Amino acid sequence: MSEVSCDDISGAVAAGADQARQWLMQMISCPSTQGNEADCQAYIKQLFEQVGWPAEYRRIPDELVDDPEYSHSEDAQPYEGRYNLVARRAGNGQGSSLILQTHADVVPASDWEEAFNPRFDGEYVHGRGSTDCKGQIALILMALAALDDLDVKLAGDLEVQIVIEEEVGGNGALALIRQGCVADGVIVVEASGLDVFPANRGAIWFRAETTGTPKHMGCRHEAENAIEKMMEAIKWMLVYEQELIAASADYPLFERYEAPVQLCLGTIRAEGWPSMVAGECVLEGGVGFLPNKEMAEVKQELYEAVMRSDDEWLREHFELTFPRLHNDAYEIDPNHPLVTAVHRAACDCGIPSEVYGWNVSCDARLYAKLADLPTVVYGASDIGEAHSNGEKVPWAEVVLGAQGLVRAIVNWCGPA
Repeated sequence: MSEVSCDDISGAVAAGADQARQWLMQMISCPSTQGNEADCQAYIKQLFEQVGWPAEYRRIPDELVDDPEYSHSEDAQPYEGRYNLVARRAGNGQGSSLILQTHADVVPASDWEEAFNPRFDGEYVHGRGSTDCKGQIALILMALAALDDLDVKLAGDLEVQIVIEEEVGGNGALALIRQGCVADGVIVVEASGLDVFPANRGAIWFRAETTGTPKHMGCRHEAENAIEKMMEAIKWMLVYEQELIAASADYPLFERYEAPVQLCLGTIRAEGWPSMVAGECVLEGGVGFLPNKEMAEVKQELYEAVMRSDDEWLREHFELTFPRLHNDAYEIDPNHPLVTAVHRAACDCGIPSEVYGWNVSCDARLYAKLADLPTVVYGASDIGEAHSNGEKVPWAEVVLGAQGLVRAIVNWCGPA
């Protein structure tokens, strides 16, 4: 079939929707937290074979930890037996190539006892990963099955990537990029509410450390207290936050957000004893920033803000590092053909879709910044559901999103 209508697409997607919902619930029942993704990836591999798109495992080399873009985490695990998945079908060479990407890993259940016991209430599928991002995997599977049911042959190559370790900073995507994945465009399938995002906010986590002179509390006024030094550092960090907000006001694609950038003070701890002047204090937090700032620039500005203090001891006994998550911001022209192709597809399918920037970071920035590939984010559900106790995805929106994705694939790759 060279031409396919939105009615045709709707019927083909709907035909597989009930089965796909069962697939989603089975995926949710696999607790694919960091280090535990193997069973879920094996099941997803079976699903790709079932819809006629055989996938292969892609090894993640342990040497990836030495990559400057690698995101370290406290729960780091060896990569033996933990793989990315890639399915690929060649076109006839006459169209534009496309990568569809999402992730199978999820954040821990925390205190949500039913996180990995999925249920469907007639409207929502509930469970950890339902929105972020196993519902998106179901969306992709429905779209691929519909393409074949409609006998759509594509002019451009189509590759689907299901990665791990997105939640800790994108190491699965980083591995594939370092292994040389290329395409004319990338759609990262995340919870965009069926809007199209050609830009993402960046986020980096920082670790600040102050040191003092530990002494008995009776000698407090003869000592330097690391906690008090950190209080001074925090004062200047919050000054920097206001400067960052001012510099980012009304930035294109992000105008709708009241506070698209921020500095978060996450955790703080000090070493010592209640009746002892603290000798060390450690603060960990994060900074969100827009594409008007490079990540290296934000790191330097945060440090320089603390160095404005008149406290000479603080300036000489302050250390700022960025050992963990470091997601850069990115943007592409909102008039880029990939953006218009995906947005037009959604609108043609009756989806009330908009184009604007996302105040969240995800794997998209790796494809845009490291691989230099045009990249957008598109998928079902509200990102506010992600990582929450009670996470759920509106199933009808997943089905509708699959319809839009089929049309977007045909728009971009072209019919053979």
